[in-house]
Amino acid sequence: MSAKLNAVLAIAVVGCALSVVNARYQARHLLIELERLQQQSRQLEIDWAQLQLDQSTLGKNERIEQIARASLNMAPLTPARTQYLTEGAR
Repeated sequence: MSAKLNAVLAIAVVGCALSVVNARYQARHLLIELERLQQQSRQLEIDWAQLQLDQSTLGKNERIEQIARASLNMAPLTPARTQYLTEGAR
């Protein structure tokens, strides 16, 4: 009876040890995955901030006017070049 009890207890101890090893292994992999995702999140936040800065820079009137002058050969509108249209006039 004692030998059977010792064998059952030994099997239970080995089973518990394997369970602990498996749990530690999974916890380690989950921690590595968490750190990888946190790093990815930080990189995405940096990219988002950079995109917001680029958008604010590209949307400024000075930049738009500079591009219009350089690439489209546009000039600002002056009162001398303004034409007024009235209803019924020919």
